[in-house]
Amino acid sequence: MVARVLDAPSLIDVLFSGMRSGDPLVRTRYADAAEKVTVLRPEYLRPYKNVLIETLARTEQQEVRWHVAPMLARLPLTTAEQKAVVDILLAYTGDRSSIGKTLAMQALADLAMRSRELRPFVLQNIRELVVIGTPAMRARGRKLLAQFGRLDARSRRTRRKRIAFSTKARR
Repeated sequence: MVARVLDAPSLIDVLFSGMRSGDPLVRTRYADAAEKVTVLRPEYLRPYKNVLIETLARTEQQEVRWHVAPMLARLPLTTAEQKAVVDILLAYTGDRSSIGKTLAMQALADLAMRSRELRPFVLQNIRELVVIGTPAMRARGRKLLAQFGRLDARSRRTRRKRIAFSTKARR
């Protein structure tokens, strides 16, 4: 199905329809396919932003949530939508499923990678989850914190280079 949707993008609608099926197995399979497609083509999510945030993200089925979490992080979001998505993902970190909790952490980190304003809040939550979370959450959290540490180090080096350049330019 993934290859078919990539070849014929209009079929993405079939995946989103299937995610609302009455059959839990169908919902899971279509959510999995939608997630795999949108890894490669995140722009396919744009028309389904409201459906994802307002309907699919609120599903109780954990297997669907596992796939919705990363898709939420791929959406282009307004400030209000970002707040709603962060709230949804934070709620997911309290799920019964360790997989769901870990995927929610990753999605929060993915959002924070794109939003400097969100980063301190997400980092604080990840630090807390590393202490109180499941073994999978602790392991993922350590990796995420290391990624943010490398990102901050690069950012500091870039800032120092800009300052040095602007100082030389003024001379």
